[in-house]
Formats: sequence, structure tokens, C-alpha cells
Amino acid sequence: MQDIQKLISGFRRFQRQFFHSDDTLFDQLRRKQTPKVLVIGCSDSRVDPAIVTDCRPGDLFVIRNVANLVPPYEPDSHYHGVSSALEYAVRFLEVEHIIVLGHSQCGGIDALMRSSEQTPIGEFIDHWVDIARPAKHAVLKDLSSKPPELQCRACEQAAMLISLENLLTFPWITDRVEQGKLAIHGWYFDLEAGEMLSYNPETCLFEKLVGNVR
Repeated sequence: MQDIQKLISGFRRFQRQFFHSDDTLFDQLRRKQTPKVLVIGCSDSRVDPAIVTDCRPGDLFVIRNVANLVPPYEPDSHYHGVSSALEYAVRFLEVEHIIVLGHSQCGGIDALMRSSEQTPIGEFIDHWVDIARPAKHAVLKDLSSKPPELQCRACEQAAMLISLENLLTFPWITDRVEQGKLAIHGWYFDLEAGEMLSYNPETCLFEKLVGNVR
């Protein structure tokens, strides 16, 4: 009950800030949303994209799922929650940036690394994280002698690269990238260090996005 009360109190503060004290922002948002950035983030409660980037309502269009994964383009009759949100953001809102936001200590990737045919992850999660299974295989092959913590971190980042590649299987994303209307980014939030790393395709490394705060 205390947890729900915390949410209610939080909404009261939100209401006072954006509707009672200054309703200019929501005067605009009532008419339409015009976010320029789409973030594909993890469902992890510690990595809320709007909080991590200190954004206001209307700044970000956000897709969240287990392990911040992007499936490949598969136009069939199945349910496609991530793909439909991608389509809406890119084709209708015409966002100018897509950020795949990964993070350390990801439970989805940890479960993937621990899973086997004898110990499946779960009823739905196992099939979902199959998207990142090639990353797991590559890490276990190249870093077989490294400790599990380092392997998980490597897999978290390798899975992000798979998602970045999968984004470019969507023809309407590729078209906008080639036209210079859309840019794709890979950001990795290091929970332990409190740092944001950005994937640099030229160096093939995750590099600090900003310097340390002092």
C-alpha cells in the first residue's frame, strides 16, 4: 500500500508542476506530440530513459522491453509490439534519432547467459532473448576464460550491436538513414560507474559520452 501511495504522491507533484504552476508545456502536448528522439530501452526499473537523460514529457518516444532488444523486420501475421512502435515513431512521428539504450547488470542478458536446453529461462522470455543468442555464442567463444561478470558485460554490449543491425533491416528506417533524416545510436549505461558510453562504429568501441562529473 505504501508503494501505491508513493505513486499517488508523485502524481500530485507532477500535476502541480505541469498543470497548476505552469501549463505551457501541456498546452502544446494536448494538441500533438513531436518527439525527435526514439529510445529503445530495457524494462529494468533502474534505467528509466527519461530519468537517466533528465527529459521532460514529450521529449522522448520510448519503447521498453526485456534487454532492450530489437527484432529483425518480419512482416507477418504475428504480434509485433516493438516493430509497430518503431513504425509509428519513424514513419508517422518522423523522429530524427533512434537510441538503443543498454545497461550493465541486465537481468535479461544474465538469464540468457545462464540458460541452457536443460534450464530454460521462462515461458516467454526464452524465445524473446533468442534475438541476442548469437551475442552469447560469440562471447563464450572469444571470452571463454573470462569471469562471468565480464562475459555478461560483453554480451550486453554485443546484443546492442545486434539490435542496431536489426534496425537496418526495416526498409523505412534504412531509407531515412540513407537520406540523412535519421541517425542511429548505441548508448550503454554503466550502473556501477554512473557513466554513459556510446558505441563508435569507427573504432568499434564503447566510449565515454561525457566526462566524469566532479
